[in-house]
Amino acid sequence: VQLQASGGGLVQAGGSLRLSCSAPGRTRSPWTVAWFRQTPGMDRSFVAAMHRSAGRISYADSVKGRFAYSRDTAKSMVYLQMDSLKPEDTAVYYCAASSSVITSALASEAAYAYWGQGTLVTVSS
Repeated sequence: VQLQASGGGLVQAGGSLRLSCSAPGRTRSPWTVAWFRQTPGMDRSFVAAMHRSAGRISYADSVKGRFAYSRDTAKSMVYLQMDSLKPEDTAVYYCAASSSVITSALASEAAYAYWGQGTLVTVSS
C-alpha cells in the first residue's frame, strides 16, 4: 500500500499549512487513514483520523479547533488543514492506513500497518 504525505514546510507561528496524503484505494470503508506526528526522540503521536463506519472525526486534544481532517474519495486523497500553528506543532507528519482498526484503537500507532514517508512541518516562533 503506497501512502505519500506532502505539503510540509516552514511557517511562522499563527500560520497555516495543508498536508496531503495520497492513499490510492484506501479512502473508503473498510480503510481508515490517520495522521500521526513525531518529534525527535519521541514516539509517534496521534493527530487525527476519521472513524470508518460513522464518518466521525477524532482529533488529539492538542490540535482540536485548529486542525481539520478531510478526504476526497474520488481522488483518493486525505488532507490535514492546520491553522493557528504553534512551535510545538513542529514534527514530521505521517499518514497511516489500516483496513481493520477498531474505534477504540483509532489513536494507536500499532493499529496501522501501512505508513507514508512523512513530511516535515517546522513552525518558527
